[in-house]
Amino acid sequence: MTIKRRDFICHAAASGAVLSMPGFLAGCGMQQARTIASPAPENPFMDWFGIDEATTVRLMSELTANGADAADLYFQHTRNNTLALEGGIVSDAKTDIHQGVGLRVVIGEQTGYAFTEDMTLPSMLAAARAASAVAAGGAVVAPQALAPKEMGDMYSTRLPWADVGVDLKVPILKFVEEKARSLEPAVEKVSVYWADSDERVMIATLDGSLVTDRRPMTRLTVLVTAKKGEEVQSGYANIAAREEFAWYTEERLSEMVQEAVDRTMVLFDARRVAAAEMPVILAAGAGGIVLHEAIGHAMEADFNRQGESIYKDMIGKKVAEQFVTVVDQASIPGERGSLNYDDEGNKAGRTVMVENGVLKSYLHDQISAKQSGLAPTGSGRRESYKFAPMPRMSCTFMERGPHTRDEIIEAVDHGIICETYTNGQVQIGAGDFTFQVKNGWLVEGGKVTAPVKDVRITGNGPELLKRITMVANDARLDTGGWTCGKNGQSVAVSQGIPTVLVSNLSVDA
Repeated sequence: MTIKRRDFICHAAASGAVLSMPGFLAGCGMQQARTIASPAPENPFMDWFGIDEATTVRLMSELTANGADAADLYFQHTRNNTLALEGGIVSDAKTDIHQGVGLRVVIGEQTGYAFTEDMTLPSMLAAARAASAVAAGGAVVAPQALAPKEMGDMYSTRLPWADVGVDLKVPILKFVEEKARSLEPAVEKVSVYWADSDERVMIATLDGSLVTDRRPMTRLTVLVTAKKGEEVQSGYANIAAREEFAWYTEERLSEMVQEAVDRTMVLFDARRVAAAEMPVILAAGAGGIVLHEAIGHAMEADFNRQGESIYKDMIGKKVAEQFVTVVDQASIPGERGSLNYDDEGNKAGRTVMVENGVLKSYLHDQISAKQSGLAPTGSGRRESYKFAPMPRMSCTFMERGPHTRDEIIEAVDHGIICETYTNGQVQIGAGDFTFQVKNGWLVEGGKVTAPVKDVRITGNGPELLKRITMVANDARLDTGGWTCGKNGQSVAVSQGIPTVLVSNLSVDA
């Protein structure tokens, strides 16, 4: 079978695009629209490096020359842009490009992996030979043709971030700064940080599949410092998504700024609490960090296969109350952790890890799934072409429960609400964790009575899951720019939780 060039690259770009400025920035003295005359190619691997079907097939043949149970080629081209506005001045503006190909071959328990930034044929063939050196099995027949998979629709790429100039981004940063200063006279300093990326990947696998994906990403952070007398407090908020420029509406930006200012100003009235064991309420949204770190990692298949997770051999067993359901779902449009396909070329979707209190599934990449006799869950992820994939979370959350937030607060005689978090440490195997709570609230006699600060919660993830005694119906994902680290690799994730009551945790200042 011969694949035409336009089919191979899954071409979907128009020859030009028009970018309109948001209406609320009309007073910035900028033109209201500009034409993008020469957009970057939809598939740079073909247009810039000449990596066509014949080249890809040849690389796969070289990679599997000594045998293979599985193999893949992971081509990546990413353009990252960052901006910083401090004291009303753009203090930093950078653009960097990362490109290369990672080549992986798996046979039995052995994995051969090599990568190169040089996407010329001799360099890529040399990397393929280096990766294949670990294999010692029988010869396999590499695919002689590739079957492109349909492009996904979890995020829009009508106007790539690579085609949006600095002149269109700076007014957003200035709007955020001016908004923060206008909300509170005690605000002394505002710093605004912008990041966006235009990432293209192309994944070819031993079974002849070909996946192309264009992955947008953007994040905006505002850091506020306020002063009252001699006391100084600071706080921040950020928003992030796989979205386009038009996502930055006045309403969304204003909500982010208000949140940052409120989080900062409340610290002037916050108090410390005495160390004790007490009920802890995890607030909806950002409380998902506790779910992600203390529980989610322990459900990744590699930790269970290696015997490091406390959840090993617990599939089908009760791990929480019947109203607790924990899900990892990459197929949520526009979310920071969303994916059309994982980094092994498998369709990303929804995996229910805990259903009605029972452990149902781990998160599997292709290797762990095969070793377990299961289908992959679309959870194979990698930081870049320089790394082999492994089981990772995407958008992890707890589904809503039967209670209300008010009912949960009324059920607590003396405890705290944890709202935002800073530093955290987790021992993944055992699940022991410590989180620093930046913003929180004291609950006394079933009522919220005062803000608290400099609080630390300590516990064990699996025990925390068992101690969840109430789950509210207000589940939501947090819109912050969360990044997950594991084994030296960082990937973008989303997380969320409804308001939940943990019957007992260690709290200290």
